[in-house]
Amino acid sequence: MLGEDIALNLKIVVAGGVGVGKTTLVGSVSEIRPLRSEEAANGSGESGAAGAKRGATTTVAMDFGRITVHSGLSLYLFGMPGQDRFRFLWDELCAEALAAIVLADPRRLEDCFAAVDHFERARIPFVVAVNRFPGAPGRTEHDVARALDLDRGTPIVLCDARDRASGKEVLIRTVEYAGRVHTARLLASVG
Repeated sequence: MLGEDIALNLKIVVAGGVGVGKTTLVGSVSEIRPLRSEEAANGSGESGAAGAKRGATTTVAMDFGRITVHSGLSLYLFGMPGQDRFRFLWDELCAEALAAIVLADPRRLEDCFAAVDHFERARIPFVVAVNRFPGAPGRTEHDVARALDLDRGTPIVLCDARDRASGKEVLIRTVEYAGRVHTARLLASVG
């Protein structure tokens, strides 16, 4: 158990394609007013791939939020920009991250390839959270795993980025999975 004078802050990054709901997810679970770095999107309001409606703004640096699990234990959430031109920020934002969430739009799963590849190369444990948009096709965990060519055992969670309880469930699954992965790596390194 952590003492009151010991603070543990764990970093989780949230990635995915443009307009998938990263800013919304960070904002829905954060106990503080989230820091956002948004600008007007080019061609705002236009439909993207598969008729997916894109928002009027886009993240240009990062989003930041915090949630306290209990006294002495907080999760710091960093939403990463989805546009290719801001990809140079990803390594810095991922430094010392415990884990990552790849937020996916079921209408355009291909937008997640870059994030999945990045986390696999960096050996950062990640969960894929499929954001349920109204009118989006239903996808099974198997469909998503196959479409993204995920390693066996990579968790897939259905969520609604707007809903605090749903966002918290994604965070719980992410921290649990990261704990298992990091423990297995530690045991492998000493055994």
